[in-house]
Amino acid sequence: MNSYKDLDIYKIALDLFYQVHPVTLLLPKYELYELGSQLRRSSDSVVSNIIEGYGRKRYKADFIRFLVFSHSSCLETKGHLEKIHNLYEGLIPDNLKFINDYDILGAKIFNFIKYVEENWKT
Repeated sequence: MNSYKDLDIYKIALDLFYQVHPVTLLLPKYELYELGSQLRRSSDSVVSNIIEGYGRKRYKADFIRFLVFSHSSCLETKGHLEKIHNLYEGLIPDNLKFINDYDILGAKIFNFIKYVEENWKT
């Protein structure tokens, strides 16, 4: 592993961010800077915390800490998508797919955290 870009969780998180970001603009105008902004920020945070954690990989505890932040942001993103589904069902195409994709990503991040805890050499 030469870069955070080699991590599957990074690749998946970045791809989901690029998919979710533009659909947040489909929300009603009054939600663009409320729920839409929260969704954009949390989906970006999943990616950013993976990058920052990798940058601190020399310090195992810091790496794990930022991976936990990423996992938390993943759960937050899923929660925002579920709220949008319940409030504006049908507004965002593939919203249920996004919810499922973030659920899968959350499991992958969780498993990577366990891997780092058990196998990472500082």
